[in-house]
Amino acid sequence: MQPGQQPVLVLSEDTKRERGKDAQKKNIEAAKAIAGVVRTTLGPKGMDKMLVDSIGDVTITNDGVTLLKDMDIEHPAAKMVIEIAETQEDECGDGTTSAVVLAGELLKKSEDLLDKDIHPSTITRGYRMASAKAVELLDDIKKDITIDDKEKLIDIATTAMTGKSIEMDRHYIADLAVRAVTQIAEKEDGSYHVDLDNIKREKVTGSSVDKSELIDGIILDKERLHNGMPKDVDEAKIALINSAIEVKETETDAEITITDTDQMQQFIEQEEESIKEMVNKIKDSGANVLLCQKGVDDLAQHYLAKEDIFAIRRVKKSDMKKLAKATGASIVTNLQDLESEDLGTAEHIGEKMVSGSTMTFVEGTENGKAVSMLMRGGTDHVVDELERAVEDAIKVLAVAIEDGSILPGGGATSVELSNRLQDYAGTVKGREQLAIEAFADSLTVIPRTLAENAGLDGIDILMEINAAHEKEGNKYHGVNLQKEEITDMFEAQIIEPLRVKKQALESATEVTDMILRIDDVVASKGDGGDAGGPPGGPGGAPGGMPGGMGGGMPPGM
Repeated sequence: MQPGQQPVLVLSEDTKRERGKDAQKKNIEAAKAIAGVVRTTLGPKGMDKMLVDSIGDVTITNDGVTLLKDMDIEHPAAKMVIEIAETQEDECGDGTTSAVVLAGELLKKSEDLLDKDIHPSTITRGYRMASAKAVELLDDIKKDITIDDKEKLIDIATTAMTGKSIEMDRHYIADLAVRAVTQIAEKEDGSYHVDLDNIKREKVTGSSVDKSELIDGIILDKERLHNGMPKDVDEAKIALINSAIEVKETETDAEITITDTDQMQQFIEQEEESIKEMVNKIKDSGANVLLCQKGVDDLAQHYLAKEDIFAIRRVKKSDMKKLAKATGASIVTNLQDLESEDLGTAEHIGEKMVSGSTMTFVEGTENGKAVSMLMRGGTDHVVDELERAVEDAIKVLAVAIEDGSILPGGGATSVELSNRLQDYAGTVKGREQLAIEAFADSLTVIPRTLAENAGLDGIDILMEINAAHEKEGNKYHGVNLQKEEITDMFEAQIIEPLRVKKQALESATEVTDMILRIDDVVASKGDGGDAGGPPGGPGGAPGGMPGGMGGGMPPGM
């Protein structure tokens, strides 16, 4: 500025700005802190975390995405890392912790490169080259699998559930998951598609995990409307109605003037006749079961009971779709359009008491493209963890069946990729070679962490796996933590779908690139006034910027 010249204020005086390496290092520290939180949960010997929310509700789990979603995270870079865990969960159902841990290690290695004055653009370019090559190399490591290979499918589900608190029953639950997913899988143009919405998951607290069961049909958390209705119906013919079984109100305001008791009686009889006609329409269609998405009048319930028709009302829309898929019924919007061909079938429909609650079981469905899993456990915490384990299992089974490809677990794939990327780095000119080597080194964090969480020496385990791969040519060898030995992962039945590893590689690379390319952080303090910004963070920190963007653990963790 020239002497006497007025300064030009571009940003508000309350705005906090961090630039260059300071911004990069603090973003990296926040992301590494997130990876550090979930790192100890990785693998079959990983530890659990206890989360207590603001109202005192407790969650005990080692599921990566559950931990990260429930934690109160403020730092924007940390939130970016959490997003990759959520994406991994949505796409694959497993590998969330691996993706986050890998991202943390990539950022840790990038710090060393930044200290050597390697430009962030060079690092990100090298990381992208390494990630693309790694994904390409997966095709040489993978093995094929089909929907008929039930044993390998059970191994996939078991691997996904290993380390959960319900581990003792994982083989039993894995078998249920495989039966459920293979039953709803549909073949389209030579390949399979799995719509997991066709698996209804019902939680019930009571009994034990090994009392969970797969129902060839749909479970409804409902009971029949009238005690006079049959409690059980064999060879059920099911009508799915999406309209109320009651007298409709007029759409416009109207008044009816009644001058004597005969008119009143006539009016009541007319309403009753209308209800009776609706019930007769259901009976004439041949239906002996009515599942209604809306209300059913008390009088209609009486007439339905007289006709021995089993009826339920207020069935959820999602359940109606599953019922249509399972029974072959058509959902009818206008009762007058109901015909016999609209009915679905089931071998049996009946009420059962499950841990003190009355539920309706629709079993033995003809189409069988919708099933239910009844998940049970002694406490709410056990049932919640069982639900998370089942979600992981059915998702990894779905992607394995859809892609038809699997990889060895136990760190075998990571070590093989690391070794091959080291060779690939030697063919690359320029400073990108350093980033590719850093990427290759980062991949070894998975077997090292698996070993450390089991109380073993991570470096020793990594050296043993490396020896098996490089000297003996055993590319499928990894660490079997149950037996604490280095062995073929396919023989040890430790398997994961190809998509899990591929998505983890791509997601970790993407979030690392995004964080490294940020060299300027501008945050307005805001006070909820004219600026319309959020209130300031803790201790007067700018809104959305935790504690002045300090390194280390983000606030709220």
